Amino acid sequence: MNQDTPLIPASKINSNPKVHSKKGRWQMFLLLMVCAAPVIASYITFYLIKPTGGKTNYGELVFPVEPAPTEFLLPIVQGKWTLLMARPAQNCEIDEANCLKQLFLMRQVRAAMGKEKLRLQVLWLVSDEAEVSENILKAYDPEIAGVKIIHMPKSGAEREQLDTWLNSHQNPKAIQLLDPNGARMMQYPVSEEGPVFNKMRKDIEKLLKWNPTGKTGA
Repeated sequence: MNQDTPLIPASKINSNPKVHSKKGRWQMFLLLMVCAAPVIASYITFYLIKPTGGKTNYGELVFPVEPAPTEFLLPIVQGKWTLLMARPAQNCEIDEANCLKQLFLMRQVRAAMGKEKLRLQVLWLVSDEAEVSENILKAYDPEIAGVKIIHMPKSGAEREQLDTWLNSHQNPKAIQLLDPNGARMMQYPVSEEGPVFNKMRKDIEKLLKWNPTGKTGA
């Protein structure tokens, strides 16, 4: 051994691989937390920070969030914020006044988002086998109005799972708000008086402001 080589005390040498492994895991955890911080902060702001005087949201929060239940629905709602309603198409223009009222409301809320509207889509789950009228299809074109109209599965396990999911809060006609992961996080019960456009718009504006997720492409 070279006489000039400094000797390192044995107490300074850490040859235990478990220590290095634990340190590596902590470093990875801290890195993940830094990357996820903007999303976490936005949810904390929306859910937990409330000014004096009561809650900040108009819609009813769903906690914990409830993922879309089937492979049929998930690919459609993943990637964007989604306003969803489930209604039959039969006589939508005549007997189902709330059907058109909801479609119009969701379209207008999306339009009010300005440049952020591309992060938000509107989805109508048609719950019967009737065809949607040509007038509705023209008024709610997916390219212009951002409205997607799809028929629910006619039967089988996927239909049952969707029906259970829609009825889990005993209000299947409510407007559902899904996050870009495809999970229901808020709903707007439908009555003769509401939902109210301005209050619903403020909810969506706040979410899009504080949560950067949601792609702008098609």
